[in-house]
Amino acid sequence: MMRKPEEIREAIERLSSLPTIPPVVSKILRVIDADDVSIEKIGEFISSDQALSARVLKIVNSPVYGFPGRISSISQAIMLLGLSALKGMLLGVSIIDIMEKTMLGLWEHSFGTAMAARLIASKRGYKDIEDASVAGLIHDIGKVALSLCYPKEYGQVVSEAEEKGDYITVHEKEVLGITHDTAGLWIATKWHFPSQLVEAIGYHHRPSRASEHMLLTSIIHLADSVVKMMGVGYSGDPFVHPVDKQAWQLIGFDRKEMLELFRDMERGLAEYEGPIF
Repeated sequence: MMRKPEEIREAIERLSSLPTIPPVVSKILRVIDADDVSIEKIGEFISSDQALSARVLKIVNSPVYGFPGRISSISQAIMLLGLSALKGMLLGVSIIDIMEKTMLGLWEHSFGTAMAARLIASKRGYKDIEDASVAGLIHDIGKVALSLCYPKEYGQVVSEAEEKGDYITVHEKEVLGITHDTAGLWIATKWHFPSQLVEAIGYHHRPSRASEHMLLTSIIHLADSVVKMMGVGYSGDPFVHPVDKQAWQLIGFDRKEMLELFRDMERGLAEYEGPIF
């Protein structure tokens, strides 16, 4: 029997207290959710965990952030990123292992989307490029949330989508009654993410529904499609979702700009050799 949406939302909003959440993720959520959180406090927290520090520095020095090989300290990384982007990036690097357990290739897909989002944002003149990178990195967090709350059902979703060659959202809807973008919207709201990240995560498949931040949401929507076209990682979809007409018009790229985007992606991925993490 299909679960009720309100039951799923309640489970997702309790996610930070589930025993399936790794200790480092629970600690990060407590830190970023604190009323008196500051860049200094987050910096101290990251520096106290060697594994987390290494992951933060590795991704900051990747093509996702555009500072390849130049950032050598956590304090330097924090100064460049800012508090909003830092919160999202921290969550992203802390759930790498859960992403890979949810779906093989999901982390690589998320990494590629973050990289594409940054390039699109830069070419489009979007002012908050770091927000675009972060939104790309965690746009599929709803898949992680659903797999943690309902591991058996979500395993069924992934298996059926692969077997039947359908979009994963089709089987999320059939098995659970909601899709991962809705789950992402709920969790991003519960964890007090800035409104631009909430909308980009929650409407990345339906960018025209974004009420305040349609440009950023459209950037993530297109970035997600570009990465699927290039075959970077795996998102659970056998083919690319149609690009939303309104989002495409808002971004306004012509054929030459799209070709440049694909070339820049290929160059960035080639430069970043070896496993992402």
